[in-house]
Amino acid sequence: MPMSADEITQMITEALPGAEVEMTDLAGDNDHWAAKVTAPQFAGKNRVQQHKMVYDALGGRMGGVLHALQLSTAVPK
Repeated sequence: MPMSADEITQMITEALPGAEVEMTDLAGDNDHWAAKVTAPQFAGKNRVQQHKMVYDALGGRMGGVLHALQLSTAVPK
């Protein structure tokens, strides 16, 4: 069963307190998502490190329960 936007958001915000997560269903199937994650924890980290932090928050679900995630990350202004 695919992961819902709420599940993905909850996992990210639990791992990265204070993060803002914007989810977009790319295919209308609750299986292909775009997420924009803005988190203070990203300060001083490069893009690869930021993305790894998000993937770690998802606990290994990428490529399994979570089929596809187009990810963009940012530090709050």
